[in-house]
Amino acid sequence: MQIGIVGLPFSGKTTLFSTLLKHKSQDAVGKMSAERGVVKVPDERLEKLTEMFNPKKKVNATIEYLKVPGLEGESAGTRGLPAQFLANLKTVDALLVMVRAFENEYYPHPLNRVDPKADIEFINAEFLLSDLGIVETRYEKLKKLVNKTQDEKDRRELALFEKLKEQLENEKPLREMDFDEHESLILKGYQFLTAKPVLYVLNIEESQIPNAEEIEREFSAYIGKNAAVTSLSAEIEKEISELEEEDAKVFMEDLGIKEPALHKLIRKSYELLGLISFFTVGEDECRSWPIRKGTNAQKAAGVIHTDLEKGFIRAETVHYDDLIRLGSMAACKEQGLLRLEGKDYIVKDGDILNIRFNV
Repeated sequence: MQIGIVGLPFSGKTTLFSTLLKHKSQDAVGKMSAERGVVKVPDERLEKLTEMFNPKKKVNATIEYLKVPGLEGESAGTRGLPAQFLANLKTVDALLVMVRAFENEYYPHPLNRVDPKADIEFINAEFLLSDLGIVETRYEKLKKLVNKTQDEKDRRELALFEKLKEQLENEKPLREMDFDEHESLILKGYQFLTAKPVLYVLNIEESQIPNAEEIEREFSAYIGKNAAVTSLSAEIEKEISELEEEDAKVFMEDLGIKEPALHKLIRKSYELLGLISFFTVGEDECRSWPIRKGTNAQKAAGVIHTDLEKGFIRAETVHYDDLIRLGSMAACKEQGLLRLEGKDYIVKDGDILNIRFNV
């Protein structure tokens, strides 16, 4: 799963990206080149399971982030978004929009203001106009095609693009629409920006950290279907990441921070992608596996290895909460909480699975 990091110049994209990767990001090849890196998803449950089973290895679920340059401060719609910018975002599963909410005279805002709501509106307008241009072009082609061929398949696509056009003309993102399976298949090839889930990240000042939740509530209008808001101070997160663990704890205590805001951001990214985690445990390895909500046990087994999906027999299942509460697999079994589930069982967030298979 991949998330594209975008934002206006001097919004904090580079600071956030390098902090996420603990300063191991590679230099971009050119001005418009994207940088990518894989980040572990923090999960306290995996930490506790590791303490319980003391395995040789612990493996977190991961998310890939892609820092994409090219979103500049010109007036929306005057030049359109650069082709390379759009190409870089074509394959990402969601967008992380970095929004500046801090003052810094050494790094002037490209639009000569610090107004995070106006920046969000600006960026949303850029994305919307980009999508509308693609939709209008395809819509006109389909109209001519339907008049010529009267093909039913083309008629259905035309009807879909008419709905898309109306939505965008009303200045509403495509992510707020519902599509059936056939429509989703058509749209997959287009990778519209406003159809992608979006996380708005407010890059606040250090002095604003104690009021972070209150600030986020001021942006509740931007929370909706497949859209979320969070906040952090990228500079403070960078400082925390550079400290040793004990020093970082003291530093956070002084600021009244329970955990790095970066952890919250990564978890929100994970949730925005519609992902949950199940676990496998044992002496060799404790591991968190990402799957889509609604995935059945057989498909989940395939995430571990294709052979497990092909030869799936049963999934021995217990929930993390029950295991932690009772303290052992044996105790869970005695209480009837260690169950055997079939291939159609829908895996829940926090399930611990042991796949029985035969290939």
